[in-house]
Amino acid sequence: MKQLVLIALLFTSFQLVAQDKPGNQRFWESLKKHCGKAYEGEIMTPSENDPFTGKRLVMHVVDCGEDFIHIPFFVGDDKSRTWILTMENGLIKLKHDHKHEDGSEDKVTQYGGTASNTGMAGIQFFPADQETTDLIPYAANNVWWITVDETSFTYNLRRIGSDRFFSVKFDLTKEVESPGPAWGW
Repeated sequence: MKQLVLIALLFTSFQLVAQDKPGNQRFWESLKKHCGKAYEGEIMTPSENDPFTGKRLVMHVVDCGEDFIHIPFFVGDDKSRTWILTMENGLIKLKHDHKHEDGSEDKVTQYGGTASNTGMAGIQFFPADQETTDLIPYAANNVWWITVDETSFTYNLRRIGSDRFFSVKFDLTKEVESPGPAWGW
């Protein structure tokens, strides 16, 4: 009986220690568990004019370091997009890296934002930063957010003050084969 009580106390104290970590640290650790794995997704906001509708969508958590995670996002045969997450000054930053098939940078690249706080373990928000505002003035009101839990990863975009909303959900329970490297990587 004493052993059972001791095990319960150790488990409870481990849970309390895990909860003592900021939300973004727990988010980061959850995401890094998927490093090297690829998953298929589906558009949660389908529309007739969305160029992603009807195409195979795959994310590949391809590269993870202590302070970075690279996630190419493939849309059919288009391998131009990579989500770059970095941990800077205790906060997570999201940037969108866009490259052409020859590996050269697209003129619209490196837009995104930094979380304004540590957030929660299952969700991180990224309001558009000044670099984004300077590069794409109409995107100044963009807010991106990513959710991650045991079964799914979602990437979302809302342009505040407009009808623009995009969401794609990936099934983390079914690993798929990666389409290969993103362009320029």
